[in-house]
Amino acid sequence: MKSNFKLGILNGAVCLGFSAVAFAGQVPGADSMPDTPISHHDRVYAAEQFSNTVSVTDPVDNRLLGVIRLGDPSPANFSPLYRGQVLVHGMGFSPDHRTIAVVSIGSNSVSFIDTATNAVKHTTYVGRSPHEAFFTPDGKEVWVTVRGENYVAVLDAETYQEKARIVTPAGPGMQIFSPDGKYGYVCSSFNPEVDVVSVADHKIVAKVKQDSPFCPNIAATPDGKQVWFTLKDVGRTQVFEATPPFKLLKTIDTGPITNHVNIVKNANGMFAYVTVGGLNEVKVFKASDFTQVTTIPVGNLPHGIWPSGDGARVYVGLENGDALAAIDTVTNKVIAQIPIGQAPQAVAYVPNAVPHGDGTQNLQPLGLAGNTTHLRLATVGNQASPSAQAPTTVALFDQGLLQVLQASVTGLNAKQPYVLGLSEHPDGSGAIEGLANFVTNPAGSAIVNALGQIRQVVSVNDSQATSGRRYLVIAPQVGGKPGNVVQVQGL
Repeated sequence: MKSNFKLGILNGAVCLGFSAVAFAGQVPGADSMPDTPISHHDRVYAAEQFSNTVSVTDPVDNRLLGVIRLGDPSPANFSPLYRGQVLVHGMGFSPDHRTIAVVSIGSNSVSFIDTATNAVKHTTYVGRSPHEAFFTPDGKEVWVTVRGENYVAVLDAETYQEKARIVTPAGPGMQIFSPDGKYGYVCSSFNPEVDVVSVADHKIVAKVKQDSPFCPNIAATPDGKQVWFTLKDVGRTQVFEATPPFKLLKTIDTGPITNHVNIVKNANGMFAYVTVGGLNEVKVFKASDFTQVTTIPVGNLPHGIWPSGDGARVYVGLENGDALAAIDTVTNKVIAQIPIGQAPQAVAYVPNAVPHGDGTQNLQPLGLAGNTTHLRLATVGNQASPSAQAPTTVALFDQGLLQVLQASVTGLNAKQPYVLGLSEHPDGSGAIEGLANFVTNPAGSAIVNALGQIRQVVSVNDSQATSGRRYLVIAPQVGGKPGNVVQVQGL
């Protein structure tokens, strides 16, 4: 037990005193860093893919303050003269907590945003389809994984200009750093390996085998001992030593559409929280022995996750729920759901992001980004039962006259071709009009997207629904045509 002197700000009041604790330091920092009590100066950010916004939330009262609009929804962003960002997705923040770096996949950009004013300070354009960006612990560089190519772009954190490239196998997915700043860990979305890079000279010093090619997310523990990464296509999470020889320690079956992982330290110890989209759950594991502690139901398609500065909460972006779920890490219960923008991806909790003032400059109301229709698809024969397990959830994100459809599909055969389409009949019988063809991953899952006036024909409660009501269905492709329907829209 050690005694830490703390200066905290709670609900606008200054609290000065000593606290006896057995823990300190939250990701991405080290154990030696003090915990930061939750205050009105903190912010929770979420990158929202289909509204092209960044939502800004006050964690004290779990209230959305507004959104930073980086671009327009479809079809406005189809114009050849469009200048905004597209597919706002990844996120990191500087060690001084004054800047967030937001990656937009479709426009190949990193937007650097001032946390105090919510103003974009600079936009840097990099290679094809970047995925995530994060500052080195010394704050001097920003590493951007350029997933559509074969390198990590290294930006100067003062000029925001690219200064070097770290060549990797194709498809680097995300990078995070050891708390001491010695190593960068770069997992891959296209090749089955994690590259360990020396931050000092940008050289690859080790490789760790991934069980599959598709890693979307990686996290390092504050004690500098472990690195956790997720494998979305096979539904697993793996752990390896953070220092040489970087030995693989554990492989855990976590479930279909395993998304992000992050680390929490609290009075009970150190834990890994893993978002599992196909099950709509967050699974919690002890870092000490990798045993599962609990499972937390959170809502449709949990994606990004990040702890508060004191480890008292974790925040989860619900990709098909247009919400941010706040979890108390002692009780492991959801204590709030905050409406935010469309299809949140990466989430970042930034302690003391706004040292002075209310930090609401340049924020806009949620507006159209808050309009979403939620549906479910059940296995054939179970669609009429509200209690039946719904393996597939669907969100229709309003873009004006159009909607972006996103289906989180599970419960199908692995590595097989299917079609998501429309049927004239509630049981899925008759001809099927295809919306999107897809192939399931090794876990029998997929994320499927389509664009069109879909809500108007499938939503029974929609005032704009036409007389030609249709029903969403999923069927295997047999000889290039839809076979017998296996999932159909619930009634």
